[in-house]
Amino acid sequence: QAQLVVSGGASVHPGGSLRLSCAASGSILSIIRMGWYRHAPGKQRELVAAIFSGGRTNYADSVKGRFTISRDNAKNAVYLQMNSLKPEDTAVYYCNADYLSPSVGLTIVWGQGTQVTVSS
Repeated sequence: QAQLVVSGGASVHPGGSLRLSCAASGSILSIIRMGWYRHAPGKQRELVAAIFSGGRTNYADSVKGRFTISRDNAKNAVYLQMNSLKPEDTAVYYCNADYLSPSVGLTIVWGQGTQVTVSS
């Protein structure tokens, strides 16, 4: 099966920037979609951004214009560039991938969370 390794979380001041990375490895025929989610205390987990194999992206309204998702298909990696960070962006961020496995077909894998804290 596939595994996702996430990195890049940190504590920053409001207005700062961070770049999250997520790399997939393992038994992967192709990756259909990769996405970033976040889970803040007291809130439901929400989709932050997603990118499809053809390059189409979508974003949560709250991050449009501030966050950018990108993908390196050769490396099976996805990135989330976060600019103009706000305290309300504080959350644990997760990466996931919808991919084709040689053994089970279309399936989903999640990476471990990484903490992003925005405070002054």
